[in-house]
Amino acid sequence: MTVPSPALPRVAVLGGTGFIGRAILATLSEQGYGLLTIARKEPADRLPGDFARVDLAEDDPSVLADLLADRKIDVVVNAAGGMWGLTDEQMVGANVGMVSRLLEALRSMAAPPRLVHLGTVHEYGLCPVGVSLAEDSEPHPSMVYGQLKLQATELIADAVRTGGLDAVVLRLGNVVGAGQPGHSLLGVMAAKLAEARAAGTTAELSLQPLTAQRDFVDLQDTVDAIVAALAPVAAPPVLNVGLGRASSARELVELLIEVSGVPTEITEVPAPDGSGPETEWQQLEVSAIEASLGWRPRRTLREAVAALWAARIAATA
Repeated sequence: MTVPSPALPRVAVLGGTGFIGRAILATLSEQGYGLLTIARKEPADRLPGDFARVDLAEDDPSVLADLLADRKIDVVVNAAGGMWGLTDEQMVGANVGMVSRLLEALRSMAAPPRLVHLGTVHEYGLCPVGVSLAEDSEPHPSMVYGQLKLQATELIADAVRTGGLDAVVLRLGNVVGAGQPGHSLLGVMAAKLAEARAAGTTAELSLQPLTAQRDFVDLQDTVDAIVAALAPVAAPPVLNVGLGRASSARELVELLIEVSGVPTEITEVPAPDGSGPETEWQQLEVSAIEASLGWRPRRTLREAVAALWAARIAATA
C-alpha cells in the first residue's frame, strides 16, 4: 500500500463506495494522497485510506464539518448521488438535499476545503444533432435526474458567488469502464456475455436499434479529470468532462461483443416511437477543461469497453 505523502492534499470522497468513487480512491491511493471515505455504511471490502460513517440525510451538517476539520481535509470530492432504483422523492434527497447539507457544513467552517462536485451531462438535456454542448449552453434537462443535478449545480454556483466557496462542478458524460453498474445497458450485456462464456454457449441478445447518440467517456480518463480538479487553480465554476464525440449505444455494445470474443446472436427489437438519432443527441464541448486544467480525453471507447470486460471476467474467476 502506498504511504500517503504529506506534500499532497488530504481528500475526502463522498460516495466512495460507488462505481466512480471506487476508481477515484484507487487512483488517489496509488498517487499517494491521504484519503477519507465518507458514506452511510462501511462496505464489506476494505477501501484505501480511512473510513467514517456520516449520513447527510440524517446527521446534522455540523457532524460533517467537525469531521472534515478534525481530519484536516483539504478537498472534498462529491461522487455521491443516485438515480437507479430510487423514487423521485428519494432522488431529491440524494441529489439536492445532500448537496444542500454539504454546503451548509462547508459554509460553517473557518477554512472550508475545496469542493469538486460530480455533475452530469443530463443537466443539459438533449440538443440538435451536430451541436456540441458547452458550459454556457442553456440547460433544458428532460429527465428528473438531470433537473435535480442541475439544481445541485446551481446551489454550488450560488455558494461560490455569494459565500466565497472554492468549488468546481465537473459535468461528466456517460462513463464507461471497470466495475460498470450491473443495471446499466453495458453492465447487463456484459453479464449475459459472461454467462455464455462460462457455459460455453452462444450469447443471445435482444437489442433495440440503440441509435441515440451520447457522449461516452472512459472511466480512467474521468478520474484523471477529477484529479486535475483537486488543485485550487483558477477555473470556470463548471467544466465538461467527455470524449467530445457522440456515439451510439449500439456501437459500444458491438465493441463489447467484439472484445469479449463470445459468439453472439442478436435479435433485433423495434425501437419505441419517437426515438432515434434525430431526437436523441448529446455531445460535449471539452475545450474549456483542457485550457484551465490541462486535461483532455486520452483513451478510446474500445479501451473503456475492454477495461469493463476484463474487470467483469476477473470478478467471476
